[in-house]
Amino acid sequence: MSPSAGGLVVFLLSVQVIQSQNGWRVDYFKTDVCAAKGSTVNIICDITHPPGIYYYDIKDRFWFTKEKDGEPVDLRTDSEYSGRVTDRCYSKTCYLIIRDVRESDSAEYKFTFMTNKPGEKYTGSPGVTLSVTDSGLQVQVRRSDSTWLELTCHSSCVLSDRAEYVWYKNEENIETGSSLLVSSGSTDRYSCYLIGSSGEDSPAVYGPQRPSVSVSPSAEMLEGDSVTLTCSADANPAASYTWYKEDGTSDPRLLSEEPQLVFSSIQSSDSGNYSCTAENQLGRKTSDFISIDVKSVGRTTRIIHITRWTLVSVMLILLLVFCLWTRKKKAVSSTTEPHESREAVEMDLHPEYEDLSDMAAQREDPEEQEDQV
Repeated sequence: MSPSAGGLVVFLLSVQVIQSQNGWRVDYFKTDVCAAKGSTVNIICDITHPPGIYYYDIKDRFWFTKEKDGEPVDLRTDSEYSGRVTDRCYSKTCYLIIRDVRESDSAEYKFTFMTNKPGEKYTGSPGVTLSVTDSGLQVQVRRSDSTWLELTCHSSCVLSDRAEYVWYKNEENIETGSSLLVSSGSTDRYSCYLIGSSGEDSPAVYGPQRPSVSVSPSAEMLEGDSVTLTCSADANPAASYTWYKEDGTSDPRLLSEEPQLVFSSIQSSDSGNYSCTAENQLGRKTSDFISIDVKSVGRTTRIIHITRWTLVSVMLILLLVFCLWTRKKKAVSSTTEPHESREAVEMDLHPEYEDLSDMAAQREDPEEQEDQV
């Protein structure tokens, strides 16, 4: 949604800062500059030389941020600034123009010049410190009177008075300027954009939408239960909340100024109609009423509850006993089977027992035969 207007130019036209030595002098118009990413920065200085030195005696003059082997590197030859830098001088006034500034352009910029005499040169130091940041735009809201609100587009970077902003209403361009008047209670969304920057629009500001109310738990409410009512609404800046209960009078009774209304032990007397309001600097909205019906816990209801919990407890105990019995049965089975297999193995390992049994049978046969005779 960025407009196609020309780039923002940051002009440095403030109190002069003078660096001088032996008649050589550099007058920087400002030593600390903050610029929005994507904008154009124009840094200005005036130079002064000693008597007897003329304009044509100055062999070279340029801006730089880096040095190589102790010598300044002309910014116009730096590949990082290729196609984005213009260095101009008119008589004794020199300009450095940097277009589409990037965060990597944040540095100290110095101006240097040298004459035709070998070794005769001068650098204005310290130079101009440029800080490039995202525009970081925010819309600030201030009440002008009971009817109107003043919206101001604010940047995290201190820009010049020439900075221009575009205002949007529901994402449509409506006007330019540093501030905007809107009516109180408006539900429209307003945002701003810094002309010439490559940053994002500011987050939109808007009054609360109609609040919604949720109830937890949502099941039937009984006396003694813990119940929470929650009010929420979409708004920027964030909304503050207020809870009310309708008592049959003309004005509902104020209960709380928190997003949640909590009943740690709700009673039948808490039954009724509840609503909440959401409010910020741009407006105020009230939710629909929500009806709360708390059932009284009488003798029959208490018996039902006690019986229900008793049955649940008995079922849990039976389940636990069954699990323990099953585990014990498995343990007994695992200890019995090894004994049986061991006895079978021992019988297989002693075949002489079968021979002894045969001999005993042979001894008994004659006696039986005699008895039969």
